[in-house]
Amino acid sequence: MFQVRIHGRGGQGVVTAAELLSVAAFDEGKHAQAFPTFGSERTGAPVVSFCRIDDEPIRAREPIAEPDALIVQDPTLVHQVDLFSGLGPDAYVLINSSSDVAALGLADLGDRFRSERLLTVPATALAREYVGRPLPNAVLLGGFAAFAGVISIAAVAKALRERFPGAVGEANVAGAEAAYRWVGDEIGGLVGA
Repeated sequence: MFQVRIHGRGGQGVVTAAELLSVAAFDEGKHAQAFPTFGSERTGAPVVSFCRIDDEPIRAREPIAEPDALIVQDPTLVHQVDLFSGLGPDAYVLINSSSDVAALGLADLGDRFRSERLLTVPATALAREYVGRPLPNAVLLGGFAAFAGVISIAAVAKALRERFPGAVGEANVAGAEAAYRWVGDEIGGLVGA
């Protein structure tokens, strides 16, 4: 089973990101589950959502304590919330930021995790460019497809088009594909092609 934990703030589409990831996995013939957890339901409050992907039916229903991948939609959370709890040394860590990991004050993560599995992607900037709004969730899913290789960019695009038909969906697909290419360039080859 591959488990993903997504951190962000209310209004950034954290819950939607987990749902889209599960739909993309389901469309590829996998079993998937997505659910959120949050305190006060207000814009800007920290939000966590979860997604499990497996080839077999998923029986677990509790929050993911030991994820295989972490997606951070809001880099302001890195020093406010213990984002990295439960992560093993082989976990994928994808952070929305135009800065690198060291510039975020996270240089010590290289001691805990494999450096090739720590990556920042300028998802908000790409979202502004392609979607016209600073919503990084769909863009990060495109980056995640290239980074972890658990789902394909085609499945992400299909899930986005189903959820957001028309121009909004196409803009989100363009942003996700841009992040997919960006991450592929950063890691030296597309993993999830």
